[in-house]
Amino acid sequence: MTATTAPVRLAVLASGGGSNLQAIIDHLEALGDERAAEVVLVASDRADCGALAKARANHITAAVIEKPADGPALARLLDMHRVDCVALAGYLKFVPTEVTSQWRGRIVNVHPALLPKFGGAGMYGRRVHEAVIAAGERVSGATVHHVDGEFDSGAIISQQRVPVEPGDTPESLAARVLAAEHHLYPRTLQVLAVRLSTSR
Repeated sequence: MTATTAPVRLAVLASGGGSNLQAIIDHLEALGDERAAEVVLVASDRADCGALAKARANHITAAVIEKPADGPALARLLDMHRVDCVALAGYLKFVPTEVTSQWRGRIVNVHPALLPKFGGAGMYGRRVHEAVIAAGERVSGATVHHVDGEFDSGAIISQQRVPVEPGDTPESLAARVLAAEHHLYPRTLQVLAVRLSTSR
């Protein structure tokens, strides 16, 4: 980024501990002046969400989404913080169409499998890894994709493959896939932010 180009304003929506959020924060911080995005808001449907604690620890605005199905309210929250791009990081609620429409092409998610396999409603966390192992897959991985009006159906942006090892449990596979997410997601967001900033 040049000194005259402001970073893209990124909001992260999360429901869990926030490890992907921390990976994003750390990667962007490590890029220094080259970072194309800045996390300006972290919002969660859970007041006790670990991601909100991580946001506060990093001096980032943290907000609770009181009614996740209230699209206009969520859109107002994002607008209030002048959000350019939205990243879902373990956010388990359906994102209302008011939000996916307004941020079309600028709202993304990371999924713990190689989409289009093992995606859709109800496919998150341990369920995904159980399904991968039960299907006898030899490869799993992480997928970053655009978010549209359906679960995990948006266009794929990037993927990172992770081998399924003999004797893998859902927990052991999940740990390696999560490490892939931590590598892939922040780097993909940086690339997307560069594209957004040049199209302003």
